[in-house]
Amino acid sequence: LAMISCCARHICAGCEFANALREIEEGLKPTCPFCRLPAPYEDDETWEVNMKRRAEADDPAALQWMGISCQEKGDYNGAFEFWTRAAELGDSQSHYQLSVMYHGGHGVEMDEKKGMHHLEEAAIGGDIVARVVLGVLEQGNGRFERAEKHFTIAANLGCEDAINKLRHLQLRGFMSYKDLNTVINTHQAALDAMKSPQREAGEANLRRAAREGGYDS
Repeated sequence: LAMISCCARHICAGCEFANALREIEEGLKPTCPFCRLPAPYEDDETWEVNMKRRAEADDPAALQWMGISCQEKGDYNGAFEFWTRAAELGDSQSHYQLSVMYHGGHGVEMDEKKGMHHLEEAAIGGDIVARVVLGVLEQGNGRFERAEKHFTIAANLGCEDAINKLRHLQLRGFMSYKDLNTVINTHQAALDAMKSPQREAGEANLRRAAREGGYDS
């Protein structure tokens, strides 16, 4: 997924490629596929200005990005403030980032209870990494049935790592082969549902651009 800074929306490679192809075929000027404003030239300065503008409007995605920017600069207080605001607005990734801060004592006083709260909120909000981490924690505590449930939810959302962890549970006798096979089939169906000719073409174009330093029209 890529983020477009003018409106802080995420777009997959396939949709971005399809929109660009449509504009070329119809002779249109490049615009944001969401807000239809002229597509910004995404240099670092423009990106940061747009993100700050969206953050000031309490856009959760922009707040989450600003938190990452602060963290990369070593400003943990700033990161905490941005992620807290985004989490209050329901951003699952910010909940996950706060859980990491509290569990590791990065920029805040270590607090396992608060860390678990944000980790669980992140998982409930659909953050796959948080869901897998919960499964790992449950497995480490010997609660294999609960670990299986967490890994299954993540696998059904298309997470390959969760499938590998479920295979490990099955090999250790904590999950039946029948249940594992059911999850694998659901996992594959989720992956198939995310496929499209546009996405495959977009991803191929991105890989080509990475090798050659340019984009095909």
